[in-house]
Amino acid sequence: MNYTPNDLQNLTFKKGFMGYSEDQVNEVLDKIIEDYAAYVRENVDLKDRISVLNEGIQHYKNMEDSLQNIMLVAQQTSEDIKKNSYEKAENIIKEAEIKAQKIIGDANQEVIKIKFEYEEMRKKLHIFKSKSETLLLSQLEVLKQMFADYN
Repeated sequence: MNYTPNDLQNLTFKKGFMGYSEDQVNEVLDKIIEDYAAYVRENVDLKDRISVLNEGIQHYKNMEDSLQNIMLVAQQTSEDIKKNSYEKAENIIKEAEIKAQKIIGDANQEVIKIKFEYEEMRKKLHIFKSKSETLLLSQLEVLKQMFADYN
């Protein structure tokens, strides 16, 4: 059985024939009661302090867990942003390549059109030249015949 300071205070001893001196026993018990009460108070204070410290530790553990979760979210967000950036860059490059191919295709079509028009113009020029030569030669023949009659 554990004695409380009150139990020790109320403790009585039977007196025997040549027993201990009652004053000395009471004096020792008073000192024991005083020490025991101090130990009980100190124990209660230490338990309270341990409880406060455990609450502090739990608070910091909760903060640590929160910070770890925040770091995980931040890391995931960073990876998502990076992934999205790469995807956007790839899309921009693909769009630019498609536009470039269209521009090149349009330019090639324009070159083909211009070459066709050039060839058409050359043909027309050749026809014009041939007709002009024929006309001039026939006019020359007419002139020769006109002047041949005068010679």
